[in-house]
Amino acid sequence: MLLYALVQLISWGTLVVRLEPARMAMVMGEGSVFLFLLCIGAYFLHQSIKKEERLREQQQNFLLSVTHELKSPLAAIKLSIQTIIKRDLDKARQTSLLSNSLKDIERLDDLVENMLLATKIENRSYSFPKEEFDFSELVTKITDRLQVHSCGCEQLITPVIKPGIKVMGDQFALSSVVTNLVENAVKYSGPCADVAVELTEKDGHPFLRVADKGPGIPDSEKMLIFDKFYRVGDENVRKSKGTGLGLFIVKEVLQSHDADISVRDNVPQGAIFEITFS
Repeated sequence: MLLYALVQLISWGTLVVRLEPARMAMVMGEGSVFLFLLCIGAYFLHQSIKKEERLREQQQNFLLSVTHELKSPLAAIKLSIQTIIKRDLDKARQTSLLSNSLKDIERLDDLVENMLLATKIENRSYSFPKEEFDFSELVTKITDRLQVHSCGCEQLITPVIKPGIKVMGDQFALSSVVTNLVENAVKYSGPCADVAVELTEKDGHPFLRVADKGPGIPDSEKMLIFDKFYRVGDENVRKSKGTGLGLFIVKEVLQSHDADISVRDNVPQGAIFEITFS
């Protein structure tokens, strides 16, 4: 279409100049303006097509990631139950297998809640009901639960939580914020690496800090990570699992609570996410 328009422009311009040579300056001027607008339109059209292609690729990667995230815990749960049924295990071994299955069920529950919450947020159908609650108790419960996924019996998540910090907000949505940040920190850190979770007050306002020792986030991607489906790095070589919804939910929930989130480098390695409530 662009080539056709350019050919027509040259053809009509040549014809007008042949019939009325005196109008050459006008034809050149108007032709230049038309050509400029044509190039601008071609540029924005190209950018729009690239954006649609990136979005389609991200959605395909999301579906693949969700499929993998669902299949892994389901396969583990199935194997544990089959082992309990087919083998004569002692009480301790049965309890261990059931405990592992419960962890996988909690992981599935977090994934489903993330997808539902992201859909409701995007459709503007979630109202964020707010009430005052003990944020310290919420963060403690989440870090204790995720500590179960640590490396054997070694300490993985190091919580430093000031008791009695209250927040006026949506307890369910904010629990998703804390869960996503801590899970990301655990996921991107190395095996048995320390993850620091700190809840204090800064200038009289609740302040949450989650620091990991993972590969870190390039400066060029520090703002992009909060976009829906966006994930750091090359999709073809990325090893860490995820759907790209976690930080999108974090950003949207915190915006609804008038809270600020920032990300910076953790020296010598990793990333630090900091949330300040107003």
